[in-house]
Amino acid sequence: MPDFRTLDDLDDLTGKVALVRCDLNVPVRDGDIGDVTRLRSAIPTLTELSEKGAKVLVLSHFGRPKGKDAMLSLSPISSALEKVLGREVIFITETYGDAAAQMVGLMKAGDIACLENTRFHDGETKNDPELAKKIAALGDIFVSDAFSAAHRAHVSTVGVAELLPAYAGRAMERELSALDAALGTPERPVAAVVGGAKVSTKLDVLNNLVKKVDHLIIGGGMANTFLAAKGVDVGASLCEHDLTDTALRILSAAEAANCTVHLPYDVVCAREFAANAEHRTANVHEVAKDEMILDIGPAAVEALGDVLKTCRTLVWNGPLGAFELAPFDTATVALARTAAALTNDGGLTSVAGGGDTVAALNHAGVADDFSFVSTAGGAFLEWMEGKPLPGVEALKR
Repeated sequence: MPDFRTLDDLDDLTGKVALVRCDLNVPVRDGDIGDVTRLRSAIPTLTELSEKGAKVLVLSHFGRPKGKDAMLSLSPISSALEKVLGREVIFITETYGDAAAQMVGLMKAGDIACLENTRFHDGETKNDPELAKKIAALGDIFVSDAFSAAHRAHVSTVGVAELLPAYAGRAMERELSALDAALGTPERPVAAVVGGAKVSTKLDVLNNLVKKVDHLIIGGGMANTFLAAKGVDVGASLCEHDLTDTALRILSAAEAANCTVHLPYDVVCAREFAANAEHRTANVHEVAKDEMILDIGPAAVEALGDVLKTCRTLVWNGPLGAFELAPFDTATVALARTAAALTNDGGLTSVAGGGDTVAALNHAGVADDFSFVSTAGGAFLEWMEGKPLPGVEALKR
């Protein structure tokens, strides 16, 4: 049983007002919404609350407005949500107050409305208790369905949750269940793939994971820093030479925790960082002074695939090479496809997250084959760092 309430704890809501924190912060360019994934993820919760007879009020931020900014109104996003839901979404031009309350009073049971951008109010990002009271006054219950905003202690993620009976929506519940299966109470052995350019951005992640997983697979530019720490000359590769002592500390912490760290022993190198640049596969000890390591080599990828075959759980964050440039996407695509096949066979629970990771899995054509892919950026990273997330803590029973 989860330590938070879910929609299963709610029955008939006729006459009740549900304030629902969604994430409608979608990418918009020249007035067009580039990706409606976040809008789609809100459908199950909004539909279920509506069917239970609630008046449903959607709360969300959009962009980083400095005060009220017509360019960052949620009005066009509300229209896009209406299209995705396939039913009317009323737009309320205020976030709280008499005018908003009047509009809510005119709504019928089952109606869905969207309130104006929570960040139009200075107190939102400061978790101002007065603003929280004003917004909470509109509702009877609070439903949190935006894991991607859960790392922020704002009025719409924490403040309102502390004033009303609070529940996890279906998207939030699914995310928290997947994350618990990955690092909370996972089936062992557990492997983690951590890639990306710099060790400095993932120090807390690495320090947390070595205590939690059985196999830590390090790729991307980060692997070069670890290789350099072990005395390997990585040539002209991206490498944080000032962090080699830190890398050594992480390696010794892993050893103390019985976590096996996997670094590549064959690599793909090139003299220029460009798509289809002339390249070669070499042992890590044979990288020339003017060469850059841009991907993990085929022998290492095969060995890593064998590691995954021995594991029951996988957490993935970050690509193994310069995946945005062919052919340096080869290792990421190959290992992602191995993980997807093992997941489809029922032997592996695979959870992935982070912007680059989602892009890489889509590029490999396997995003739908993983057990769970989180679109949350900062919140997913803080969860991997082992930090409590304010928006999740606020839901605890």
